[in-house]
Amino acid sequence: MGLFSRIRAFFSRKKPQPVLGIALGSGGAKGMAHLGILKAFEEEGITFSVVTGASIGAIVGALYAQGYSSADMVGIVESLNTKEFAKNLRPFADLSFAESYLSPYVEGDISELKKPFAASVTDAKSNRNVILRSGKTARALTASAAIPPFFRGVEIDGVKYYDGAFSNAVPADACKDLGAEFVVGVDLAAFTRPEEEKGRLKKLLGSAISAMTPVKYLDDCRTRGYEHSDFMLRPNLLSFSATDVSRGAMAEMYEVGYREAKEHMAEIRAAIEEAARGKKKERKKRG
Repeated sequence: MGLFSRIRAFFSRKKPQPVLGIALGSGGAKGMAHLGILKAFEEEGITFSVVTGASIGAIVGALYAQGYSSADMVGIVESLNTKEFAKNLRPFADLSFAESYLSPYVEGDISELKKPFAASVTDAKSNRNVILRSGKTARALTASAAIPPFFRGVEIDGVKYYDGAFSNAVPADACKDLGAEFVVGVDLAAFTRPEEEKGRLKKLLGSAISAMTPVKYLDDCRTRGYEHSDFMLRPNLLSFSATDVSRGAMAEMYEVGYREAKEHMAEIRAAIEEAARGKKKERKKRG
């Protein structure tokens, strides 16, 4: 190889890129913001090789891991009969209807998805976090989204699980465990109304729901996501509720997520580049 060929080869070498992962947080209907965020990354040409999620984040994450685009997922949401869905919102409803709905989109075992994926759930007995990396995908997703008192726990291999939000709402640590070297977390509950601003009726309702709930929120259920994420996106969804499935609200939440990712895209790219430089240095040390 001649001198110029060697110089050209040197400058054309691809920089070692970190394995990118995304950890999608819980939030019910606020999960529409996840789709807007994924749309922004698609436009930037950034793809994630590893995916984890809790609750609605697990559902969106599994679809992404299976190869669905943000537009595909918007179509899936639009095909959902919200009136029929609302009929199932009663205390401790069975989630078999949701499993049946999801099954055609994520057939088979978690290990058969196109990208590494894991769902965060909460053990009903111990109240500890469990990361599901195998088993029937649709069943795992319903377990991750089984928030009491709306839904009853979902049993898998003789163990009952509830919503992953209670124990690990943004499972960035699980993303790293699956091989991600740089993780973007998404916290849909980053903005909440202070307790003193809530009305008396709302406080009483919250206390009643808490008393009916068989699992409790762990102290680090959300902070652990920040500890293990390399960048955390925090869409401001304070004006929306986790149960708002109106078309208008969902469209707005999508836009909030999209804008949040776009506004921070330069920072994210810079952070990824910094991680890539660190990886290059590490390779040199080993070499």
